[in-house]
Parts: sequence; structure tokens; C-alpha cells
Amino acid sequence: MSITRVLSAALLAVGLAAGPAVADDASPSPSASEDSGAPTQAGTSFRTATEVDQGQQATASGSTGDYMYWSFAADTGQRPDVRATVKLPDSHGAQTWQIDVYDGLRRRQACQYGAATRTAPQGATSVELACVTRTVRAWSEPWANDPLPGTYYVRLTAVDLGNADLGKPVGAEVEVDSKDIGGSAAVDGSLAKPLVPGIAVTSEKSDGDKKTAVLSSFGSNDGWSSGWWTDRWVWTGIGGVLAALAGIGGYALTRGAGRPYRVPPGA
Repeated sequence: MSITRVLSAALLAVGLAAGPAVADDASPSPSASEDSGAPTQAGTSFRTATEVDQGQQATASGSTGDYMYWSFAADTGQRPDVRATVKLPDSHGAQTWQIDVYDGLRRRQACQYGAATRTAPQGATSVELACVTRTVRAWSEPWANDPLPGTYYVRLTAVDLGNADLGKPVGAEVEVDSKDIGGSAAVDGSLAKPLVPGIAVTSEKSDGDKKTAVLSSFGSNDGWSSGWWTDRWVWTGIGGVLAALAGIGGYALTRGAGRPYRVPPGA
């Protein structure tokens, strides 16, 4: 047996022996729920609204009659889709729940689709609500109520219930998602900065124990896409090229076969 074969066999044996040890020492990866960082509580006003990222499922516990607030960021071309599920107590009467969406100026936004108000009959275990707002625009007239890029608020509350059901514990699940509409919703012009409230839900310490309010974490430097570029420019360019080709083709078809060459008289 050659020296090369002996060394190969020895290395193979060491590798097989070390393999299980390495596998046993590997620490288990944390679960997705531990790393998700999804909020587990809701605010009680616009100022204390809990920030939630799009795609996250926020949960909260509360009581019937309370207001629950969350906030999220929406950019130009997005059409926010807000969905909420309220887990009702075991025994209760008929209850009507409602979900509202407000923009950074606290203007209530209308829902294009979804049931923003629903009534849960007596004995129902849960009620589901949904609100799909209009597409966020990059710019709008000052007098208009169009949704603009910035912070949006979600308010969940019961709007009609019996006195016997006031204060009973409930659970809420809220998830915000959006669909990118693209250049079909593009407009000329853009905001200098997104509509972000001047007072945030958190504060930072300055000198001593004094606290100073800071802007919300949804800032213009956090990847806002508002600007002059949209995919509408691509389709405009394609349309221009097709128009030029159509003009060339039309000229080639209508100019005829041409006249035969003639020698001028006296040449």
C-alpha cells in the first residue's frame, strides 16, 4: 500500500469521526417568531401609535371600548392593504367593529375595497376587517384629500356594543401590506419630504434627564422612492420608438416604386 493511500484513509477516518461532533455542537437557530420583532402591543392615540413594518403581523391585547393605534410607512405608487382580526371573548352580545386609516395629516382615507366595518353576532369567536386604500400619489393639490407618501395610522375600535360588553378582554391582529401599482399612478411633481408627524412615539435624551421629541423613524432618507423617475418613462420611450418605426413603414409603403431615370433634354 502506498503512502498516499495511507494518508487518504487516515484523513477520511478523522473526517468521519469529527462530523458527528460538529453536528452535535451546532446550536439550534432561533425561531422566526423570535427574530421577527413584530409589535405585541398597540398605542392608545395617534401620538403613541405603535410602528409596524409592512409585511409584519402585529398583535395586541385590549378591552372592548378602547382605541388601538398602529402606524406604518407607505411610499409613492403603493396601495396599502390593512387587515385586522379581533378575537372576541367567549360570551358577548352583538358587536360592531371598525378599522380606520389616516394619513400623516390625520385625514381619514377612504377604503376602495374591503369591509372596514363589520358586525359580529352574539357568540362569534372573531371578526375580520379589511381596508384597501387608494394608491399613494407623489404629489397632490393642497385642497385635495389624496393619499401622499409618509406615515399612516391604523385605528381599531368597537363602534357599537352593549354596556354589558364594555371592558371585556379582546385580542387583535393587524397586518399591513401593499401592492406596487407602478407608473400608471405616476403624476408630475413630488413632495419635498414625506408627510411625517413632527412628534414621534419615542423620545431621546438630551442634557441631563430632559427628553426631546424626535422625528419618526420614517424619514426621507430611509429609501423613499418619490422622484422624477417612474416606469412610465420606459413605456413612453417604447411608444416613441414604435411611432418612429410606424412612420418609416408608412413612408416606405406610400412613396411608390419611384420614377424611372430620365436623361434631361440636350444632354
